[in-house]
Amino acid sequence: MGEMPPPEVGVVEIAAQSYQHTVRLPGRISAFEMSEVRPQIGGIVRSRNFREGSTVTAGQVLYEIDAGPARADLAAADAAAASARARYERYQSLIDINAISRQEYDDARAAADQATAVANSARISVGYSRVTAPISGIIGASSVTPGALATPSQAEPFAVIQQIDRVYVDMTRSSSELLALRNAGQRATVRLIMPDGSYYPVTGELQFSDVTVNEMTGTVTLRALFSNPNHTLLPGMFVNAEVSQGVQENAILAPQEGVSRNARGEATALVVNAQGVVEQRVLETGPTAGDKWVVLSGLNPGDKLIVEGVQRVQPGGQATAVPVQPTEQTSIELRGRQNG
Repeated sequence: MGEMPPPEVGVVEIAAQSYQHTVRLPGRISAFEMSEVRPQIGGIVRSRNFREGSTVTAGQVLYEIDAGPARADLAAADAAAASARARYERYQSLIDINAISRQEYDDARAAADQATAVANSARISVGYSRVTAPISGIIGASSVTPGALATPSQAEPFAVIQQIDRVYVDMTRSSSELLALRNAGQRATVRLIMPDGSYYPVTGELQFSDVTVNEMTGTVTLRALFSNPNHTLLPGMFVNAEVSQGVQENAILAPQEGVSRNARGEATALVVNAQGVVEQRVLETGPTAGDKWVVLSGLNPGDKLIVEGVQRVQPGGQATAVPVQPTEQTSIELRGRQNG
């Protein structure tokens, strides 16, 4: 009776390939710029000149405050300034004939300058009766209506303007991992995964300026800047961010079904060598890439990794290697991860 033929096992031939290392982090959207609209003078609000939720431009008049008291103060200040200026001009002719002392002349000049400054301040206050937008952006709900009393020191702003043509995504990362991102340099790009699972079509860039470490947790808050022309990203929205840490050339990726753990917790794999003998390898693995492990050591290009029929063979035994094609789903996941 002849010997049983070596059992057949499904193998995948390992090949070096380009791999884009990414990490997924939770993030929160914040506005590129935000400004509170506040009154600079007190008075009754006469009108609100915008629609809540609309886009406003810098310098646009948003509210008008009753300017009557401010104009009255300006008229009084202008009169006082004119009187002080006239007195000073009379003293200019008197000082030449020594009819007044130098001290009286200097006091008149100082009084004229002070009165002019008060008048200029009153004129600015009249201008403040028109409350304008400090920045361009989308304006939110108004906290006041016509007839309300405005005070310069009030705690609640009239409204808040947010500039969201560009937005930030804030993410938390450990300070040690920040170095890897810095080393990636221009390659440290970011993609967003929206709440519905789709990818935001525009890629963002990490901002490394003004990064500080939280002394309590040892973490840093990273900011990525995204273009947001359609206002799809709104402040306060939570998203997942995929941060690229650069492309690793000649990476070894092994299907997860071909990798197991031994009693010591080490990653192991079985390969069929050129003589048809099964070998066991101890692997050092890195992160996952779709349904594959990134293998740092233990596998080489050309190795035939057993992914089917592992239970039919033992290290040192014979086996017949039958190539197994990766499934289309596997290819899609890997390609999506590499491109992501």
